[in-house]
This record gives sequence, structure tokens and C-alpha cells, in this order.
Amino acid sequence: MAASGRGLARAWGASRCPTWRQAHSEAGGHPKPEYDAVVIGAGHNGLVAAAYLQRLGVNTAVFERRHVIGGAAVTEEIIPGFKFSRASYLLSLLRPQIYTDLELKKHGLRLHLRNPYSFTPMLEEGAGGNVPRSLLLGTDMVQNQKQIAQFSQKDAQAFPRYEKFMNRLVSAIDPLLDAAPVDTAAFQHGSMLQRLKSLSTLKPLLKAGRTLGAQLPQYYQVFTAPIAKVLDQWFESEPLKATLATDAVIGAMMSPRTPGSGYVLLHHVMGGLEGTQGAWGYVQGGMGALSEAIARSAVAHGASIFTEKAVAKVQVSGEGRARGVVLQDGQEVRSRAVLSSASPQITFLKLEWLPEGFTESIAQLDTQSPVTKINVAVDRLPSFLAAPNTPSGQPLPHHQCSVHLNCEDTLLLHQAFEDATNGLPSHRPMIELCIPSSLDPTLAPPGCHVISLFTQYTPYTLAGGKVWDEQERNAYADKVLDCIEAYAPGFKGSVVGRDILTPPDLEEIFGLPGGNIFHCAMSLDQLYFARPVPLHSSYRCPLQGLYLCGSGAHPGGGVMGAAGRNAAHVVIRDLKSEG
Repeated sequence: MAASGRGLARAWGASRCPTWRQAHSEAGGHPKPEYDAVVIGAGHNGLVAAAYLQRLGVNTAVFERRHVIGGAAVTEEIIPGFKFSRASYLLSLLRPQIYTDLELKKHGLRLHLRNPYSFTPMLEEGAGGNVPRSLLLGTDMVQNQKQIAQFSQKDAQAFPRYEKFMNRLVSAIDPLLDAAPVDTAAFQHGSMLQRLKSLSTLKPLLKAGRTLGAQLPQYYQVFTAPIAKVLDQWFESEPLKATLATDAVIGAMMSPRTPGSGYVLLHHVMGGLEGTQGAWGYVQGGMGALSEAIARSAVAHGASIFTEKAVAKVQVSGEGRARGVVLQDGQEVRSRAVLSSASPQITFLKLEWLPEGFTESIAQLDTQSPVTKINVAVDRLPSFLAAPNTPSGQPLPHHQCSVHLNCEDTLLLHQAFEDATNGLPSHRPMIELCIPSSLDPTLAPPGCHVISLFTQYTPYTLAGGKVWDEQERNAYADKVLDCIEAYAPGFKGSVVGRDILTPPDLEEIFGLPGGNIFHCAMSLDQLYFARPVPLHSSYRCPLQGLYLCGSGAHPGGGVMGAAGRNAAHVVIRDLKSEG
């Protein structure tokens, strides 16, 4: 029943020619010797960058080492008949301009918005024969307050004020996502003209300050304090605080008690879908369908995308400028610009032309990851003690939610984190359970479902000299299923297959350093003009003509596309200035 995650995957598109490939067949599978720009990696950011470049007349080719495009935003049929969003699994953060500019709906993107969106069942004895309590949150504020009032009337009254407070911060930060950070290098070392041009990069920062106004000190605390401290100032009930805190630690090797965890929460509430702020949803056909839509947009304008074409190295001219790439098969492809959507480590650490101080900073990036992703095929929906299924077995509103397990108390989250700091997988892991097939039945056979388990905390390196072999993978997965069984008896009996991706697996398969879904930690010392490292946050690097356009660049990780879009605009400006 168990699958390790190595060598198993069959791409969703492997049984048919992907429509993006049908749309652009003149390349005949063979790259041309020269393009204006080359993109390394067909992750969603690389595809976004290619689409923008090609739309603006920059002839672009994308080279992907795997057999499937999308990077971590892929759909793969790991178990026959079950199509999984194997790594990333929800959509919200993709920048609204990208939907419009790339005409993603025209190119087939279909979304399923979730409402309600969050379900936290309690592990408790129901009083008087009643079912255990649960916390169900959605877009209806009145209903949210009724749910919260089960635990605290005071919190129910405070919740609208908290939402208003956070939304104001989101509106202030939002413009910073769509522009390169302040160009500190130009201010320090550029010509007078470059310094004057760099003044424009201050505008989003000044606008953010004006939006926050006199409340700036309170908002500063959200960025710098532990999220537990922030939430304690607003609420008293642990189920609500722990539910909200999950967004502050998800994907991050930090506890709700870690300073700076507030920004990770902010990063995860910045999005929205179809005009609904903060909404999260499922992509019809899985996350790979999003990547296909972006690719179709790119090739519709003339871009070329090649799979199973790994890049071996970046070509450097005698003048010390990037001039193309050499593929693994030995073919040389020249270009005026090279963009990499791979991690900073993969992109920079093997280049001999970069300053030693720069590469040392890249090597020291924090890439710790707590995540093990488990994809599960089941033959029926889980029936939670706090919300039992109906006799028909059809999906209920809570089945479309992110289901938070072992999240009744922020102390549980902190204890799970402490286990990992000692080199141990959490004894009671934090689990986010999602069932995309509850809204998209195309993902599984009739009556069956695909379930995504985003779990933490699991260290990359285990204590006692242990390694993540089959025994350790399965022992941890069994522990996770035991936890789910406590909330939804019968769950383990419904499992027909599973795919276990520990941090080393995420690194090997998807190129995520340390298994980190953001390429490097979203900590305050690795954000904005310090992402990936100080003085090199404008998507450029010390090697002229080479650009970083992945999650390791501003504004960071998640399926956002901002790094790809922003980097493409920087490249276009540079190419124009060169003439």
C-alpha cells in the first residue's frame, strides 16, 4: 500500500499530449541554437516569466529537467485513477494581474472556491451524548461569530476587529509584492542617473507607510513578534488561536512562539480568488492544470517549452556575462538573458564566475523545512466524530475545508515543533487535511477521493544516525494516519494507497533545498531587500545577464507568480537599456 515517492510518479499528462505542447509544435522537440532569453526550470514562476517575456516580444525558451512542467505545481497520477496535486495543493496567492494578463481562463483555468474554508474538530467527549465541538470558518462573518462563541463570546466579538486589522495590513503590503525591492545596490554604487531611477522603488514602501499611518507600531509587532503573542492580545480561546496560528507556521520550521512567525501568517492571508480577499480554492484538474494554463498562454505567443531537458551549466562569455546555457546532452543554447526559477543554491553555487562572498551568503541561507507531504487515495470520505457523514456518503460543507488536526491548542503546535528540533518527527504532528475531490470529482474514481496531508514537523536529518528510509517513512505515515483515525474512526480502513514525501524526497524530486517549499525560509532576515541575500534582491546577481525568478527571490514562496512576473519586467528593462 505504501509508496515512497521515488520513481513512482506517472505524470497526469503522460497518457496524452499536453495541450501546451500541441499548441507549439514547430520546435519539433529540438531547441534552436539561440533565443533572446532562456528560462531554467518550468516551475510556475519560470512559466510566468516566460509568458511575460514572450508577450513583450522577447523570444524565450524554457528548459525543464523533469518529464512534467509545473515544478511543485503539478498533477500526477501516482495511484491508477487518482490524480494528486502532489506537492502544492491550494491556490490563493497567484497575483490577480497574472490571471488577467495571461488570460488564464481563456487557456482553460477553472477554480473551485471553498466556503467554508477552515474546519478544526475537537478531540473531546461530547457532553450529554452530543458530538464533540468543532470550529467551522467561512466568508459569512455572522456564522463565524456563532462558531467562535462556542468557545468564547469575547472572541466572537473581537474577531471582526481582528479581520479588519489584518486586512488593512494586507492592503498596505500588497503593492510591495508586485515590484522589485528598493535597489540598495544602485543607491550605494550606481551612477547619478541610476540613483535617480532607483528613487521610484521607494514608492511602494512610502505608500505602505501612509496606509498604516499611526498604527504602524502595532503592525510592526505583527512582523517581528511571535504570532502566539499577537493572538493572545486579541483572543482567549485556544481552538481559535491555534487555528489561526497554523497559517503562521505552515511550511516553516518555526513555532507559534518563534519571533517573526507573524509574517508567515501575513504571507498566507495576502491572496484571494475571483475578487474574494483571502479566499483559497482548488484548481479543476489539480495544480498541474494551473501550470498548463500558464504554459498555454506562453506558447500561444511563441514561447518554446522543453521537458526532460536538464540544464548542466550557464555559459559565461570572456567578458564575464551570461550568454546562454549548456544542456545535459551537451547542446549549447545562446541567449542574451538567462533566468533561473530554480533555488538560489542550485542556480548560483556551481558558478565559478561569482564572487566568493556572494556564494558564501547563498550557501548559508536557512532552508530548514518541517514538511512531509502525504498523498492518500481513499475509497470513501472520512467521517469525523465532530461532524459525521450522512448515510449517502456525499461531501458535506466541512469536507471542502482545510481540516486542522492536532490543532486544538497552540501548545500542541509548539510541542510538535520541539520534537523536530531534537531530530525527531513530531509525536502529534500538525496536520492540514484537504480533500480537493470533494469539489472536483474528476480527480478520483466514482465514490473515491484524493486526500492531501500537509504535515509537520519532520526534520531533514533524523537523530541517532537514522535516515529517511522506507521503514522511517512508513512509521511516520502510520503515526499520521493513527492521529486522523482518532478524529475520524474508520479512516485507516478507507486507504487504498499513499505517497510519502519527506524533506529529502521533496528536495530530490522537486529541487526544493532541504525540502523547503519557499526555497529558503520566509524569515525576516531573508525577505524583501535581503532575499535571497542583501544587495542582490532585484532579481539580478553579480553575473550580468543572469537573473533569479523563483521563490528564492522577492516576494518569496507559495504559488504566487510574482517573482516570475517581476523578474521578467527587470529583464525587459535591462535588454532595452542595452539596445
